[in-house]
Amino acid sequence: MPEIIELSPSSRWVELRTTKEDWKKANPRLLGTLLSHLHLIRAFEETVVELAMEGLVHGPAHSSIGQEGGAAGSIVSLTAADQVNGSHRGHHQFLSKALAYVTPGGIDPKLELSAEVETLLQRTLAEIMGLAQGFCRGRGGSMHLRWDEAGVLGTNAIVGGGVPLAAGAAWAHKQAGTDAVAVTYFGDGAVNIGSVLETMNLAAAWKLPLCFFIENNRYAVSTHVEEATAEPRLSARGQAFNIPSWKVDGMDPLAVHMAMDQALQHMRAGNGPTIIEADVYRYFHQNGGFPGSAFGYRTKEEEQSWRQRDPLDALGSQMVARKLITAKQIEALRQRMQASMKKAVAALTEADPDGKRGKKRIRPELWPSADFRDVGIRGDLSELDGVRTEEQAGFQGKLEERKFIDVVADVMARRMETDEGVVVLGEDVHRLKGGTNGATRGLKDRFPERVLGTPISENAFAGLGGGMAMDGRFKPVVEFMYPDFMWVAADQVFNQIGKARHMFGGDINMPLVLRSKVAMGSGYGSQHLMDPAGIFATSPGWRIVAPSTPFDYIGLMNAALTLKDPVLVIEHVDLYASSGLAPVDDLDYQIPFGKAAVRRSGKDVTVLTYLSMVAHSLEAVEQTDVDAEVIDLRWLDRASIDWDTIGASIRKTNNVLIVEQGAQGTSYGGWLSDEIQRRYFDWLDQPVQRVTGGEASPSISKVLERAACARSEEVVAGLQACMRAQGAGSDKD
Repeated sequence: MPEIIELSPSSRWVELRTTKEDWKKANPRLLGTLLSHLHLIRAFEETVVELAMEGLVHGPAHSSIGQEGGAAGSIVSLTAADQVNGSHRGHHQFLSKALAYVTPGGIDPKLELSAEVETLLQRTLAEIMGLAQGFCRGRGGSMHLRWDEAGVLGTNAIVGGGVPLAAGAAWAHKQAGTDAVAVTYFGDGAVNIGSVLETMNLAAAWKLPLCFFIENNRYAVSTHVEEATAEPRLSARGQAFNIPSWKVDGMDPLAVHMAMDQALQHMRAGNGPTIIEADVYRYFHQNGGFPGSAFGYRTKEEEQSWRQRDPLDALGSQMVARKLITAKQIEALRQRMQASMKKAVAALTEADPDGKRGKKRIRPELWPSADFRDVGIRGDLSELDGVRTEEQAGFQGKLEERKFIDVVADVMARRMETDEGVVVLGEDVHRLKGGTNGATRGLKDRFPERVLGTPISENAFAGLGGGMAMDGRFKPVVEFMYPDFMWVAADQVFNQIGKARHMFGGDINMPLVLRSKVAMGSGYGSQHLMDPAGIFATSPGWRIVAPSTPFDYIGLMNAALTLKDPVLVIEHVDLYASSGLAPVDDLDYQIPFGKAAVRRSGKDVTVLTYLSMVAHSLEAVEQTDVDAEVIDLRWLDRASIDWDTIGASIRKTNNVLIVEQGAQGTSYGGWLSDEIQRRYFDWLDQPVQRVTGGEASPSISKVLERAACARSEEVVAGLQACMRAQGAGSDKD
């Protein structure tokens, strides 16, 4: 018979309920502010639903009617320095945090709203309607609301997608030595998502001041929480990660407030993250103005039972009982809020001259201009004004033969030495004498607080890096040990980091560097060896650099760390052990932005390539009599690529061969060849030719791996085929 030992969790998990005594002691100003927040949010959301039903909201309108108590109760205690983000259903959180910022002393429910509050209502409504005066200039709409000054990091349309970003903000607060916190709001549908659970683990391990606020409205669209998990008490998740957790009735705003106060004490004391689960109820379907019962997944009886616990009525009745307000004054409050919303609607709409009587349309002059479409995908590069640039040929300092990998580590050390905002994070970057390849050698010893070895949780630490970047005080350098791992973190890499600047209006910065290496030839097989250039080049928002020499690596990494955009820095394992000329004591220059390097001049064909394939292309040219012009692209993304150098070469050779090592399916050359043929069709004697690897990803077998990758031999064949197709033979065929 085995011995059975009962185990108990390390962290506290409680349910908090208010008592009559709590209501008697509650600060009247607090209760009045809560009541004002609740009624303002309710009137705002009712207006949004009404506009949506009239066809004046393009896209979904996820109302929070019924859930106001969770937002207001948790937010009125926050300071201006505290930050929040939320989900697709985030109007109430945005409004409550913005109200707390605009009216830091609270709101008297018996007085008129200030002009600042009415401006807030109009701008928020304008954003939801997609208008230029909105906080994100109409790009965010209902699901992407951001106001940095008020501490709203941004609501998020990807379920659970904003949670890792909030962890980055929390890390920044802790690293900066403040007691500010971050609160990330999400629903029951997000609790079982990997990015949420990964972030809970990471936040607990690093003791980040982050509150995971779960709005349990019991339905993920139409799927009931008890269908989705065997433990519907969602705050139980904290037990797995040693996070103290509170379960509270979200229809009781005071209970939520008290739970948040306890959580804030824990976080501000430096004790790490917290979880609050608030049981709430959305009165309507996932979006729009119909109840869930209209779609068959809820009963009218269930809906009615929750409406009888309405947070506005619950709080109002307690205040009436304490003689803090009268029922008549509450009704006047509601009417004032509705009048303010009518005023906001009137500022944004007008009678439709072509419609039926009473039908409204959006004022035409309020729409964003169509030419604003692509503005702000990336920054304006003003951060590069006045920087010092160098090319190896004109460099005046001392150069020596140096190993590529040593230069990688040295330039990062130099930047961390000169800029206290640079932070390095990734798997094993703090161990193994510089990670798996030595790229972070010595950094942990010199900068122990800014070299962060992460758990194996790419979604969490990539998103955390994104949150650091959005915070603005730090410049994260995130390492993916292999680029294939980006698929694990694809939401954070592409939906969040890459889109953030544009989605939130075009003027926020995202200074993040993502380092990874192409490892073809290392024998690691199909899930480790991809070249990520083609994927990133076709994903908006990212800049891409690909150094082929130690000298260029220094200049390109310095440029990447200066840019206020996300930059992918691609390395190659074949280059790590190689040597080349590099500075001995000058690591502060940049390679000129958007400038390719002509590694060999020629007149027969323009060879466009990058990384290790530059050397393979040069070697291949020497094995033929083709007078090729070999261009090392260096800057690969569509906004940074050097069309001047490419175009001048094509006008001379009338012939193009794109050379890359990786698989055809994720090929960088696919989009590049299309663009070249569109731009330079009149100068081309034949279609753009390409050298790539095979269709399949590289395999473990040494023979099959070699067959899947392009190297010098494939470039030789590509050059010869290219010249034959143009009608010129080669003596060495």
